[in-house]
This record gives sequence, C-alpha cells and structure tokens, in this order.
Amino acid sequence: MDDDARLRLMQKRIIKSYAWQRDIIVPFSKDFDCTVDELEDVLFDLLDMDSLEALHATFESAQDICLYQKLNADLNLCWFIDTLEIISREDGKKLKMNVINEIKNGKSYEDALKEGKLELFELLKKEAEFRSSLY
Repeated sequence: MDDDARLRLMQKRIIKSYAWQRDIIVPFSKDFDCTVDELEDVLFDLLDMDSLEALHATFESAQDICLYQKLNADLNLCWFIDTLEIISREDGKKLKMNVINEIKNGKSYEDALKEGKLELFELLKKEAEFRSSLY
C-alpha cells in the first residue's frame, strides 16, 4: 500500500467513526442534498489528518458559538442592545447564557427561546421602570 492509499484509509477510519457519522456527515449530507460519500470526499480533499482528528471536538465547540449567535438573532438582541441601546451587553449575554443552559439541560430550543423572550420582556419592563423613575 502506497502512502496516498494509507492516508486515505486513515482518513476513512476517522470519518467513518460513529460520532462523525452521527454529528457531522449524515446531517450535513442531508442539508447539502448530497450523498454521504460525496461529502466525505469533499472533506478528504479539504482537510489534512491533523484537521480531521481535531474536527469533531472543534465541531462540538462551534455548536455553542452558533447557538449563541442564533439566540442573538432570534431574541432580536442586536436591535435592543446595539440599535435602541435599551438592554446592556451584560444583560444580553446573561440572558443568552441562561437560555443556552436550559437547552443544554434538555429543554427544547423552542421552549427555551419562548422563556428567553419572556425574560427579555421582563428586562424591558425593568428598564422602563428605571427610566421613568428618573423623570
């Protein structure tokens, strides 16, 4: 077996692992409307052995970042924090972390988001009370 064939075999062993198939290959092949083999071939061409070996851990940590960004959009926090400037960055971060922790503890995204929206409204009401007390 030559070096290229050996490398391809090692890559296949990594990508064919259960965790890779479950978390990355099968879901993304459905998203991309391609076969599992097509996606695997693309990843083989894009990633070297070090990247392949580290990618699953990187994927798991990236999911938290993606969830954080998704919540920012779904809660419209960029509007309340950056545009209107009525919610502090700290309060926005605390709210997102509360919702993320609920999701990680097994609550569905939809239910956690709904509770997050209610919590956001409570923040808005507190801010309104605070501002009205200043006048």
